[in-house]
Amino acid sequence: MPKPKITRSGIGYDVHRLEQGPHGRLLVLGGVPFHHDQGLTLAGHSDADVLCHAIADALLGAAGLQDIGHYFPNTDASIKDISSLEILRRVSAIIADNGGTIINVDSTLVAEEPKISPYVLEMREKIAGALGLDTSRVGVKATTNECLGFLGRGEGIAALATSSVETPSD
Repeated sequence: MPKPKITRSGIGYDVHRLEQGPHGRLLVLGGVPFHHDQGLTLAGHSDADVLCHAIADALLGAAGLQDIGHYFPNTDASIKDISSLEILRRVSAIIADNGGTIINVDSTLVAEEPKISPYVLEMREKIAGALGLDTSRVGVKATTNECLGFLGRGEGIAALATSSVETPSD
């Protein structure tokens, strides 16, 4: 007899500093490249996609697993500059290998610039594709920080995410 399943929720958060010119990398959010005069810091180990990183942590938390740094440590040279969509694909596989099923994700980007709304559908499609979900199960929204704090001054971009994952009961 198969174990009964339970639905669990998880949350994720990530933030990266924006940098001007050659010190930053291409700005990628939700797997979508943005033409912007600033990129996310090179201190990030992957492509520094804050949205995908927050979603990955939300999913891993909902599945009762370790955080993103456990599976994708910044000391692992084999994953240097990895696409964060690939991280989501691998997170989906890790969850499946542990008997879990992703139900949905919802997320919010916090940034003064660039404007996110023209890219929301493309981000949802790329994230859904990486996770093997229907696009209707992926939410992406954006807000500003009303010019308050480091986010409001345009010094960085943050993302928050929540998810639901069905897992075997204990």
